[in-house]
Order: sequence, then structure tokens, then C-alpha cells
Amino acid sequence: MSAPKLLILYGSQTGTAQDTAERIGRQAQRRGMQVKAEALDSYNVANLISESLVVFVCSTTGQGDPPDNMKNFWRFVFRKSLPAGSLCRLDCAVLGLGDSSYPKFNFVAKKLHKRLMQLGASVLLPVGLADDQHDLGADGVIDPWLTSFWERAQALYPTPAGQSLISVDEPLPPRFVFRFLDDVTENRADRRSVPEPPISPSQTRTFPGRVVSNKRVTHASHFQDVRHIEFDITGSDIEFTAGDVVMMRPCNTPEDVEQFCQLLRLDPDRQFTLSPTNCDTGSVPARLAQPCTVRHLVESFLDIAAVPRRSFFELLATFATNELEREKLSEFNSAQGQDELHAYCNRPRRTALEVLTDFPHTTAELSVDYLLDLFPEIQPRSFSIASSLLAHPNRIQILLAVVHYKTKMHLPRKGLCSSWLASLDPTQGDVYVPLWVKKGSMKFPKDPYSPVIMVGPGTGVAPFRSALQERIAQGKTANVLYFGCRSQSKDFYCSSEWEEMEKAGQLTLFTAFSRDQEDKIYVQQRVQEQAELLWDLIANKNGYFYIAGNAKQMPTAVCDALKEGFQSQGGVSSAEADEMLVAMERAGRFQSETWS
Repeated sequence: MSAPKLLILYGSQTGTAQDTAERIGRQAQRRGMQVKAEALDSYNVANLISESLVVFVCSTTGQGDPPDNMKNFWRFVFRKSLPAGSLCRLDCAVLGLGDSSYPKFNFVAKKLHKRLMQLGASVLLPVGLADDQHDLGADGVIDPWLTSFWERAQALYPTPAGQSLISVDEPLPPRFVFRFLDDVTENRADRRSVPEPPISPSQTRTFPGRVVSNKRVTHASHFQDVRHIEFDITGSDIEFTAGDVVMMRPCNTPEDVEQFCQLLRLDPDRQFTLSPTNCDTGSVPARLAQPCTVRHLVESFLDIAAVPRRSFFELLATFATNELEREKLSEFNSAQGQDELHAYCNRPRRTALEVLTDFPHTTAELSVDYLLDLFPEIQPRSFSIASSLLAHPNRIQILLAVVHYKTKMHLPRKGLCSSWLASLDPTQGDVYVPLWVKKGSMKFPKDPYSPVIMVGPGTGVAPFRSALQERIAQGKTANVLYFGCRSQSKDFYCSSEWEEMEKAGQLTLFTAFSRDQEDKIYVQQRVQEQAELLWDLIANKNGYFYIAGNAKQMPTAVCDALKEGFQSQGGVSSAEADEMLVAMERAGRFQSETWS
């Protein structure tokens, strides 16, 4: 009797769903199963009809959208031509990763679960709805869900008699093996050369955008450093429209790279090649050229400055020989120890590199072959493009809030990407950032007469600056902007531009400076005050309404203010106002892009 097979398919935007899928894969390996885990769009979906047991792990992005690496699968699985019983031989389970502070909480997982049942699949247990807002984070839902899954799966697919299981204290084989090249070291001059621009920039083939300017746009006395950064994309053939985003991958700091190499006793200039340990491991990551230097791997690929996930501690524990360190790591990996892990790691935002320094004996035992198992790949960051090609040809501009805050840790916490970008100084010589552009979730109307109402406090105004430049260049002047910040003198971004647009009759501007008077004023109050104007633009002139910014209270408060206006000006009931907003959203006339 052969070992049962488990296929784990994931849709992951930031790497969290991938990490969870790989964690399930390790649990299956320890149970003696044959396992394969891969992104949904890497998998040949036509083979799904012949699979026996599949776990789907997927996150939700934007406003209920599937992640980039499952979009093709999503389109295929919702084809109306698929026969109702086409997956009748499949046993499956769906685990969703989401955040209940977003309106479309775990929308992708819920919809996929329903669709699999429509196609005849046997769903082993209810859809798992992991929530970042849970007291214990996503694991508060994932752990009990997995316990139920393994009970069902092992009853249907038992481990063959006589097959030994792998203890949780024992490391699984690494995914890749390092082979060092003894006589070749990196030529540091080669790393500064500008790569040849690709034909079509994408995640695997980026374009080196030259940093033209990097200016602070908040007052020197303001608590937050916000940058206006401009990139030259001449020769890239990159095209974009308002609402699109630019993607970039940051680098680790030279200090962190140096410390990491010292801790693991690695020569940063030494070159190596990677080989998969078996065919199910997958191929070597495309971004790691073969051969590769240790420095490039640590600087550009391994996410050593991130707050590590539970899987990091799981693997680290298997190397522990020091009794005290082994006990602490075992506690962090237990269900009972999740409060302790949260207090140690998540609350103070402790980095993986700092964890290694806290467990020196275990770190000394680490094998280089496990680096790609231990550290996830640095994920790309997305920024709303804050400019239009019609106003600024061959340029991409962004508004960047530099992340910097204090916890109980000795050193202040810094955002990896924002700190890296803020440090780039084009006045000291040419600086290039590998980048690519992808379609954003917001779409603006083609009809020149449809008014556009935009609510963008803080850096949420970035996509609306792009939209205003684009629309004005196209002769569309029915534009309304609500902008909010703390102080007119300290963080009123692009104020002179808005003033010029107002004078030219191209923009109606409403501002809310929350700290410039005793009673705080926010954008939702300005929306409330302009109920008559908004009702006219939306109900009588086919207006479009947009929100961009922080996902905490602002989007809900703005929606409530808008619906109150529908009631006061349109004479509709509360339920009818809700229905109006839902109808606008379905028609694409209400759109939001928020982040936490």
C-alpha cells in the first residue's frame, strides 16, 4: 500500500497563505504522506479531476479579489461551461486567510468553497476563516481547523501499516542543497552596473527605474516623514492609468546583511549553486541567478528583517541542542504557548535576525541548506502611482510614508521598504530601483461628464493625484476631492497643485485639518456637510465615489456620512440608503482601496 497523496494549492499575495500551505505540507510529511504544495496558477488545473485529496489555502486582496498567483485558476473554475459533477471524485478543504476589519472578509475562500461544492467535490469540513483580528492572530482559527482536518483526512487516507512517522523534534529534509564554489568570489563592481532593461517589465523581469528626486513633503517638525519620490522609466515601455500601482522589492540593510553572515559564519562574497532535494520541491527561485553569492541571497532574497511567523520557530526548534533554548522554542510551538510567542515576537515587532541573536546556541547549529526553509522570500511592496503619464511622460511618482516607531525593543522599528527607499539619494550619483507596474483595483469613468468624487486623507490622496492629472489632461473637469491631514502647515500634500486646479475651475476641494483647532475635524464631517452637493452629483449626474486610505475607522465613517446624506437629501430610508450604496458598488460607481 503506497503512502496517501496530498496536494496543497495556495493563492498568496504577501506570502502568508504560502507559509500556511507549506506548514500544512510539513505536517503531512510527518504523517507519512506524499505532499506537493504549489501556487494555484502554477498548477495545471485540468489535472484537478484526477486528484483525490486537496487543501486550498487562499487569501483575499483588494475589494474581494483573488491574489495575483491564483487569478487564472479563478477565471477557469468559475467558467459556466464546467459540468456540475466534474469534481465528484475530489475530497477537499478550503482555508481562508483574512482580516475582519475589511468589508470583504475572506470573500475568496467563501466563494471558492461554494464553487467546489457546486462542481461536486466532497468538502471534508466547513471553510476555515482565519482572522488577523483574532486575539491569537490567524492561528487562533488555523490550529483548531487543522486538528479537525487531520482527523477527517486520516480516517479516509490512513498511513500505511509499518510506515514510521517523523517526530516534530526531528528536522525534515531541506528543500534545497547548497553547493559552494571554492575559487570564485563576487566582483563588487559588477553589482553596481545597471541591468539591461527587459522588453516587458514584470515580477520576474523588472525595469531599473532611476531615482530622479526624493524629497520630504512634511514639515521638518512633523512627526512623520513622508516622501515624494520620482522615477525615470524612459525606455521601459511601461504604460499605466490612474489607479494602477508600482511594485518594488526592498533590500536588507548592509548592517543586517553583515550581522547575519557573522552569526551564521558565512562568507558574503562566496558563490554557490542550489539544487532541489526532490522533484516535488519545485525549481530554484527564478530571482536567484545560478551561481549566486551569499551577499546577494541575504541582501535581496531572504526576509531577515521581518517579524517571523510561527513556522520559523517550528523549524528553529528542531536544531536546538541547548536545553533552555529548546524548552523556550518548544513552548512557542505549542498551542498553549501562543500568548507567550505573541508577547515575545509580534507585539514588540521583533525581527527574525533579532530572534537568532536571542538563541545563539541554536543559531550556531543551523545548516546553510535550511536557509530557504527558514526565511521567506522578501515580498514586493505596492504603491499607488501618484502621477499621470499625460502630465509627466516617462515618469512614475509615489507618496511614501516612512514607517518608524518605537516598541519595548532597544532599537526603533523601521519599515524595510520605506526606510530603504527614503535612504536613496540621487544627488550622490545615479540610483536605480527594480520595479514593475500592475493594474490597480480602482477604475475611473470614461464618460467626460460623469463627476468623480474622491476621498483621500493622508497618503490615500496618491491615486487621486494621478486621476486628477489624467482627467484634467483629458478635459474632464467635474472633479471633487476631500483631503484630510493633521495640519495645513505640516502635512497638506500637493497643496499648491490643488490650488492651481481650483483656480482653473478643474477641481472642487474640501479639506479637513484635524489638529488645527480644538475640536478635531475629519473628512467624514466634510462629506456630511456637503450632503446636498453629493446627492446632486450622485443621484442626478451619475457621479462616481472613491475612498482611499487607512482601513481603520475612516472608510466606514465616510460611508455612513454618505448614506446619511442619501437619507436627508433623497428622502430614502436607512435600508434604502444601504441598497443604494450596494447598487453603486455593483455598477463600479463606488470603489475603495484601503490598507491597514
